[in-house]
Formats: sequence, structure tokens, C-alpha cells
Amino acid sequence: MSSIVGSRSRRLSDAQWAVIGPLLPSNAGRRGRPFEDDRRVVDGIIYRFRTSTPWRDMPRAEFGPWQTIWKRHRRYAGDGTWDRVLQALLAQADAAGLINWGVSVDATIARAHQHATNTTRPDQDTGAVSNHKNLPLGEVEPAGHGIGRTRGGLTTKIHHAVDGNGLPLAIVVTGGQRNDGAMLEQVLDDIRIPRIGRGRPRTRPDAVLGDKAYGSGVNRRMLRARGITAVIPEKSDQIASRKRKRSAGGRPHSFDVEAYKDRNVVERSFALVKQWRGIATRYDKLAITYRAGAVLHACLTWATLLGDTP
Repeated sequence: MSSIVGSRSRRLSDAQWAVIGPLLPSNAGRRGRPFEDDRRVVDGIIYRFRTSTPWRDMPRAEFGPWQTIWKRHRRYAGDGTWDRVLQALLAQADAAGLINWGVSVDATIARAHQHATNTTRPDQDTGAVSNHKNLPLGEVEPAGHGIGRTRGGLTTKIHHAVDGNGLPLAIVVTGGQRNDGAMLEQVLDDIRIPRIGRGRPRTRPDAVLGDKAYGSGVNRRMLRARGITAVIPEKSDQIASRKRKRSAGGRPHSFDVEAYKDRNVVERSFALVKQWRGIATRYDKLAITYRAGAVLHACLTWATLLGDTP
């Protein structure tokens, strides 16, 4: 057990650690010298993202050397550890019937602090960071580090897919200038929930709820080809164009108004993740380490639910 049990700085509850701890590499048969005090280090990572404290200013008395906390987070971000933990938690939740497969998608902007932007990068790079195809994340750090120039300055965009209860299923990070609708397919590709036992991972939602930014013909055809119900309103110019064409414009797209009322869960999920100041404002130079903070937040969300489930 962590040496800081009872401290105000501890961020992991006993129930959360009971779920997450066994999934970390140091507790799952890792070769070589075992990591020391995993819980204390993970507490430190959480503390840093919740408070946006610079790594070098981490309270040593509470969490130990800042170098240890940073190196562990960098390792777990680069080798996909946090993604594997999240997938394992999602597999448990799916087996328990806790996932609502009416998936909502949206994106939110985070301003990039000057500490995150003092890197060499091409302007307007649109590379994305996700867990798509389970590639080692260290191999897919985009050239622009997921930072783009928008009206608000240098920003990062987090693309989110959440289940019908607002619980995170997929997280993709791009530059802030990236169009929401253009990222829909990659966000859906990031949903991959393994089965406990035999069977292929589940990757297909029953329905996708999105705002008008996702209502392009390309996205609708993609969803139709995958057998996914699109709950997306049409843009006014699309409606006007169809009416001008009369019968040649085709039929209006089906739209479930009642189901669309549930789309607000993705907005609420952003409100929760942005309570971590290190997510609301980006201080990390690398997109993979910034995204790993959001994935860690998702892990805690699911661990809380699973820890409370009998």
C-alpha cells in the first residue's frame, strides 16, 4: 500500500487502485527489477494533471522524485500502457453490461501553453494521436505534436466518443484547426473493446449521435456501410439544396429527435475531464503524453464504476 495513504494529495481511492493496480506492467509479470511504489507514482501523475503543476515542482515529500513520475508517465504513454489498461476496464464493463452503445461524439479545444509550443513543428500539421490499430504510440507522434493555429492561437483538439451514459470509449488528439467531422471515422476506429473469453473485440456502436458538423454525406455513407444508425441533424444549406432539386434531391435523412436529446452526455464528459487543469490547458510538448493524461482520466472514470459494482 502507498506510503501516503490518508494524505490530502493522494488521488487514487482504495477501490480504484484495486481495479487499476493489477493491470499495470509492474504488477503483471514484468521482467527485471520491479517498479517501486506504483501507487505513489500514479498518484503523482494524477496530481500533476489535476493541478497543472510543473513536473519539476512536484511535492517530493508526497510523491518522490519528479524524474521518476515523469519517466513512468512517458513510458506508459509511449508503450500504450494506459490504453491497454483502459481496454481491459472496458472489457470488464462490457461483460457486466455496463456500456450503453448509443455513442455520442464531439470535440473540444484546449489552449496550448507556451511551455507546450516551444518545439520545432510544421505549421498546420493535421496528424492525429489515437489508439487506432493498437500501434505503439511512440511511433505515431505527429510532426506537429497535435498543435495547430486557430483564431484562439495555438490549440489542441480532443475528439471524444462516449457511451450513452457519458463514459469515455475513445480519445483522439489533433491540432486545434482539425475539422470535427473529418475525424469521425478515426474516432470510431479507436473504439475497440476486447471480449473476456472468446470472440472478436467489439468495435461497432448501435448508433452515433453527433451535431451538424458530422452530417456530411461521406460520414452518413460510412455509418450506413457499417450498419450504424446516424442520429445527426442536417445542416440548413443541405436541406435547402435538397429542396431546390425537388425529387432529384432525394428523401430527407431520418432523424430521431428524442434520441438526439441524449447527445449532451458528451458535453458533460468534457466538463469533467477539463476539471483537470493539465487537460483544460495543454502544458505537454508531446501529444502522446498529453493524450495519456486524458486516457488516465478515462481509466479512473471506469475504475470508479467497476469498483462500485458488486
